[in-house]
Amino acid sequence: MGRLSSIIFRDGDEVEIGSRNGKPMTRYFPELVEAARANLPERCVIDGEVVVVVGKRLEFEVLQQRIHPATSRVNRLARETPASFVAFDILASGDADYTTRPFAQRRQLLREALAGARPPIHLTPATTNRGLAQQWFAQFEGAGLDGVVAKPLDGTYEPNKRVMFKIKHERTADCVVAGYRVHTTSSQSIGSLLLGLGTDQGELMAVGVIGAFPAARRQELFAELQPLVTTFDNHPWAPGPRALRKAAASDTPPSSTAGDLIATRGRARTSSSRSPSSTTSPTSCLFATRPTTPETETDVGAAGCRVGTHPVGLAGR
Repeated sequence: MGRLSSIIFRDGDEVEIGSRNGKPMTRYFPELVEAARANLPERCVIDGEVVVVVGKRLEFEVLQQRIHPATSRVNRLARETPASFVAFDILASGDADYTTRPFAQRRQLLREALAGARPPIHLTPATTNRGLAQQWFAQFEGAGLDGVVAKPLDGTYEPNKRVMFKIKHERTADCVVAGYRVHTTSSQSIGSLLLGLGTDQGELMAVGVIGAFPAARRQELFAELQPLVTTFDNHPWAPGPRALRKAAASDTPPSSTAGDLIATRGRARTSSSRSPSSTTSPTSCLFATRPTTPETETDVGAAGCRVGTHPVGLAGR
């Protein structure tokens, strides 16, 4: 899943790109700033995702490399691996606040706002046709998308709430739980687990994170993992200064910027969009903690949902 949940704010020549957790991302994507000025309404707030396409796939690792402190590297990567912005909601335009309007109306307003948009600004496809949605679900798996998202047509925009259905391709694997991040709403809850797989060379390869847990389960997991607390000594992802700086701007271990450190010899069965080699097996590992973004699950009814093909895993969309 090669995407970065983002909101673009435009007010004339002023353009700001913010991540889902409120971090400023503008300086990392200068090509999108220029594209926003050329393609978005004069004053607006657009919700969507930043992606980098390599060949015919979305590549998250390449996207992560765009988050770099050096201006010279930022400008070079903007030329070598340019990003695109996929829009799927409009929150405001001019003096009008659209967040209380139903999604069906916001979708139409977004279509009108981006009617003349050109790449790298894109409008995510959407449909109410179940057959077409199923076709998209199968077709776009090879492009690096986790699945499709279904949204209630009468739903309002609710920040930090998961008011939608995520229909995902399920891939299971026995993974090492190499660490965790605490949830920002509570230091006694798990935000996400850091996962790894052993390679044929005996290294522990990071394969992603899992964090879609109910609130009660987050607290249970935190309590279960406490007896395994340890240090980074002999951790296969034990970071040096450079690794820590790199990890601070990414979702890929190794990392440790706050909290206790933990160790275990455990496994976790998890769903993943990747298909790891069947010859790899988990190895001994340690844990490390780092803050994560808040995630709130909200149940919604299935009636009247629109299905779009933007990558899943978004909150408050």
